[in-house]
Amino acid sequence: LHLSFTEIQSKIIANPSVFLLSFIPECPPLGLESLRVQDTQLRASSFQRHGLGPHRGRLNIQVGLEDGDIYDGAWCAKYEDQNQWLEVDARQPTLFTGVILQGRNSIWSWDWVTTYKVQFSNDSIAWKPSMNGTKEAVFEGNQDVETPVLAVFPEPTVARYIRINPQTWFENGTVCLRAEVLGCPLPDPNNIYTWGTEQESTDKLDFRHHNYKEMRKLMKSVNEDCPDITRIYSIGKSYMGLKLYVMEISDNPGKHELGEPEFRYVAGMHGNEALGRELVLSLMQFLCHEYKQGNQRIVRLVKETRIHLLPSMNPDGYEMAYKKGSELAGWAMGRYSYEGIDMNHNFADLNSVMWDALELETDKSKLINHYIPIPEKYTSEEAFVAPETRAVISWMQNIPFVLSANLHGGELVVTYPFDMTRDWAPSEHTPTPDDSFFRWLATVYASTNQVMSNPDRRPCHNEDFLRHNNIINGAEWHTVPGSMNDFSYLHTNCFEVTVELSCDKFPHASELPTEWENNKESLLVYMEQVHRGIKGVVRDKDTEAGIADAIIKVDGIDHHIRSAFDGDYWRLLNPGDYEVTASAEGYFSNRRMCRVEYDHYPTICDFLLTKTPKQRLREILAKGGKIPKDLQLRLRALRMKKLRRGTPGDFRFKM
Repeated sequence: LHLSFTEIQSKIIANPSVFLLSFIPECPPLGLESLRVQDTQLRASSFQRHGLGPHRGRLNIQVGLEDGDIYDGAWCAKYEDQNQWLEVDARQPTLFTGVILQGRNSIWSWDWVTTYKVQFSNDSIAWKPSMNGTKEAVFEGNQDVETPVLAVFPEPTVARYIRINPQTWFENGTVCLRAEVLGCPLPDPNNIYTWGTEQESTDKLDFRHHNYKEMRKLMKSVNEDCPDITRIYSIGKSYMGLKLYVMEISDNPGKHELGEPEFRYVAGMHGNEALGRELVLSLMQFLCHEYKQGNQRIVRLVKETRIHLLPSMNPDGYEMAYKKGSELAGWAMGRYSYEGIDMNHNFADLNSVMWDALELETDKSKLINHYIPIPEKYTSEEAFVAPETRAVISWMQNIPFVLSANLHGGELVVTYPFDMTRDWAPSEHTPTPDDSFFRWLATVYASTNQVMSNPDRRPCHNEDFLRHNNIINGAEWHTVPGSMNDFSYLHTNCFEVTVELSCDKFPHASELPTEWENNKESLLVYMEQVHRGIKGVVRDKDTEAGIADAIIKVDGIDHHIRSAFDGDYWRLLNPGDYEVTASAEGYFSNRRMCRVEYDHYPTICDFLLTKTPKQRLREILAKGGKIPKDLQLRLRALRMKKLRRGTPGDFRFKM
């Protein structure tokens, strides 16, 4: 339908209820929740204090740890009467179609609006009410503090300003609300600068929310478009039987190539945090398209990295949130698994295992700082572990991942391990031995994200992460026992961070192109960090066969990693000179200096290990072979050396 602005206006005036609903079937949110609507666009008749000002009247905004601080959980009027209002300035002619209302998010207070009226204006002076036929419309509000309630206007109205005017409220509470306004911006003939100001992506991707069936269909289409570099596989099933699909992107899909690092993105651990899911789906489309177009950056990334993309770790939770819709799912619906498990607390707590051993073990040489085994009580069938969590753990154990990121939503910050405090404090800076590299990883993503890197952005909810440069140690923010990041670091070789992608957990589909542009460079440059540090192959000096499970120790960093089944390894490190030792059971250790440059390519540090005489003897005897003379002499010399060390006084006397 191609109409001029004047024609649209005349048709709106002639028959708004018929024309507008057919012309624009669904208007998106203005962006109170996503912060697209700025604080300066919000006014109120009154407010109790700054922490309850109009800028806090945003859908799903979260309160701080204490009621009464500057980060409270709603707009609350100073007076309890029917003359109070919250006003939104859309800054251009807008077709208003509805309002979503929510009560106050608070630890102690119970406040919500039960009925309200709505008024419109073009100049903020003269106001006209929303009508229901010949009567002023009165809309149903909330019955609790958290459930969002949608009210659709009987007649969509074109205006610049809108006011929400509470009429009644919870009898034991006061006038408090959080809101979102639905409306379609219209061209303003008097101000051409407002036309087309929304950021659109030039990438031709499928920007919409995909339920399980649509996600599977999209992944299949990507595989069909790029069959030579993609493979779809499943790592298990959810509680409700939905498969956990992974898209692999590599120049040799289905195969681990010697020396090629493995990378993963995991999204949708919390099912209602939907942006990560859509970004991962967009990323697989983008990589396929750009590879076919010959984009050299993407070609190099695909040829030198084996990439694994898991768009939905919690598909059951997502389906629940998806059915409600992006604005009506609230803050928590779909967060948990179908069984009610928060998967971000569902991995084995290996931090406590490590820290308990540090306190109890007197022989520090027996302590382990990596590949910490999972306690038996966790692996039993009776353990309260989600099938989705078990599937991801098995996936981690089967593939030698080097680097990963776990995509979340509801904030704008990148967190890095440890996520758990040592003494169960609510929050405390708890760094890993690789703290400097984790800070680098977090900074790489945050500094290239268009929203995080904006120095003028406002905080999402109740934390100002700008003062931390948009990165923070996870435990310093709040303790998370059993996190995937900590488990990944302590049980496998993989370094992993959490990316909180947006203030809005489930942004409207209309915002997805902008969110893709905000995160595209960050997603790519973070993947490229898998090539930092050193890599190599640990081989048997005699046979040149790769040695699996060789331990790679970097002097000065109390965290080791191990070689994969072919003997190849990757150790993420910042630029500098490092003394590196490779050791394996049955072999003499080997030590060498390795220099990490500022280039985007890793330094090659290979190791050749020599079998110990005992190991050679075991292998010969196992095969029923004859012991060579040189080995007999070597073993005899070792026995004599051991005797001298064991009883030096007696030995000298007998001689």
